[in-house]
Amino acid sequence: METTRKGAEMTVRNGSAEWRGDVESGSGRITVGDGVFEGPYSFASRFEEGEGTNPEQLLAAAHAGCFTMALSNLLSEAGHVPDSLRTAAKVQLRNIDGAPTLARIDLETEGRVTGVEEHEFRRYAEQAKETCPVSRALAGIPEIGLTARLA
Repeated sequence: METTRKGAEMTVRNGSAEWRGDVESGSGRITVGDGVFEGPYSFASRFEEGEGTNPEQLLAAAHAGCFTMALSNLLSEAGHVPDSLRTAAKVQLRNIDGAPTLARIDLETEGRVTGVEEHEFRRYAEQAKETCPVSRALAGIPEIGLTARLA
């Protein structure tokens, strides 16, 4: 069970996966939290265009969510509560030196924010990219790109 207390020193979140069979013909299920999301995954959904999810999609969603909340927080603290923020994240899985590797993440964010110029929005977005917990956890990825624009 997930528990969060305001002011708690540590928050723990969970996820799980089950796999049956070999890598290429087997399949599995990924569960986020205590069943908030559950979906199938397979070799085809990860390395081809097959049905189901994969760890990279889940990382993309986590990064987009974390980044967007961090950007909202930075803007709000500066007195510019956003009307809306929308972020898409794309995770690139490449074969590097014979191993599947997370090589790049691109964040694309668009905001409706009153009283902020485009260059200021980009500065806040860059700060959010550097400071959100998921960005920091993914710091080993060689490239994290960012495109930020006002709507």
